[in-house]
Amino acid sequence: MTEITGTVFCDGGARGNPGPAAIGAVIKVKNKFTKNVDKLEISAYIGEKTNNEAEYQAVIKSLKETKKFLGKSKTKKTTLDFFIDSELIVMQLNRQYKIKEPRLLELFIKANNEIIDFKKVNFYHIRREKNKEADALVSKALDKQIR
Repeated sequence: MTEITGTVFCDGGARGNPGPAAIGAVIKVKNKFTKNVDKLEISAYIGEKTNNEAEYQAVIKSLKETKKFLGKSKTKKTTLDFFIDSELIVMQLNRQYKIKEPRLLELFIKANNEIIDFKKVNFYHIRREKNKEADALVSKALDKQIR
């Protein structure tokens, strides 16, 4: 069986909390046998949201775009490693923190509905400095929208 692995550096942010918000992600997908690496980037304005809502939206959009890119059969063979600078979102997605806010619970469920189509999805917390590409894509979308 062909193994496919991917890394996703994603970020969401709002100017104000809530405020104008955007998402950014850098997705790299590698086929173990062909050694090909495909790179996708996401940079999108998402309207008025909180920072945490934007972080979840970045995860959901990254999952959807990866599935769209791979197709159904390859998605089932794919392991994705997410690197996110929001400790709260990582801990919630890893089921280590309870979700008390109804809107975040709704987004958590949406994310999990996308996750089930993959072989495996892992979430790791990283420092903000290690997430510069995704952060820049968030800023790019916000700057473009707010001008």
